[in-house]
Amino acid sequence: MPDTKRVTTRTLRQMKASGTPIAMLTAYDYTLARILDQAGVDVLLVGDSASNVMAGHETTLPITLEQMIYHAQCVIRAVRRALVVVDLPFGSYQGNSKEALISAIRIMKETGAHAVKLEGGLAVRPAVERIFEAGIPVMGHLGLTPQRIYQFGTYRVRARSAEEADRLLADAELLERSGCFGLVLEKIPAALTAAVTAAVSIPTIGIGAGVGCDGQVLVTHDMLGLTTDFNPRFVRRFAQLADTIADAVNGYVQGVRERSFPGESESY
Repeated sequence: MPDTKRVTTRTLRQMKASGTPIAMLTAYDYTLARILDQAGVDVLLVGDSASNVMAGHETTLPITLEQMIYHAQCVIRAVRRALVVVDLPFGSYQGNSKEALISAIRIMKETGAHAVKLEGGLAVRPAVERIFEAGIPVMGHLGLTPQRIYQFGTYRVRARSAEEADRLLADAELLERSGCFGLVLEKIPAALTAAVTAAVSIPTIGIGAGVGCDGQVLVTHDMLGLTTDFNPRFVRRFAQLADTIADAVNGYVQGVRERSFPGESESY
C-alpha cells in the first residue's frame, strides 16, 4: 500500500490546496474494496449505483437504506486507508431534515463509515445543515443527480443553459456554507466545472465533468470493463475484465469437461 495514513476530510482539503488530484471509485463488497484501498484510491464511495451494478435495477431508486448499510459494512471491513463515503438512498432524506438525520446516523453507527453523500442543492439544505450539526461529514452532489432521473427524463448533460448553470453555481456555494466538505459534479460542461471549483474552497469530484475539478470518480465496474452495455462518453475502461473473466470461466468449464481439472497436484 503506497501510504497507510488514513485519508480524512482534512486530507482532501489539503489535496485541493496543494493541487493534488483526488482519486475516487465506487465499492460495494469486501474483496474489491480491499484491492481498491491497497491500490491507493483516496475515497471509496459506497454508491447507490449498487442498485444498478449489483442488483440489476434500471435506476438507483429501488435500493433501500438497509441494503446500503449492508454494502457499507462489507466495504468498511476491508479499508485501512481510504475515506469511505456512503450514499443516502432515495427516500431516506427527502422527506424532512429529521428523517435525513436519522438515516445518516444509522449509516454512521451501523457501518463505521466516515461520511454520507446526498443529491441536490437548495431543496436539501435543511438536511445538510442538520446532519452537519450532528457532527457527520456530508458530501454534496450536483448536476445530473440520478435519483431525479424520472424528473429529468434523460441522462444528457445538465446545466448547459445559463440559467441552470447559474443555479448550479449558487447551489455549490450554498452547500459549502451549509457544511459540505466536498461536492460531486456529474455530467456538466467542463467550463462550468472549472468555475465551480474556483468558486468554492471545498474539493470538487467530477464524473463526466471534465478535468477542471479537484478529483475524479467512476463506477468501478465501468472503469474495469465489467459492464459492457453502458458506454457513456465519460467512461474510460482501464481494463476489459468482462473478457478476461469470460476467458477464465470458459477455461474452467473446458477443464471440468475434459477432466483435466483437478489434476494430480490439485488433489489430496
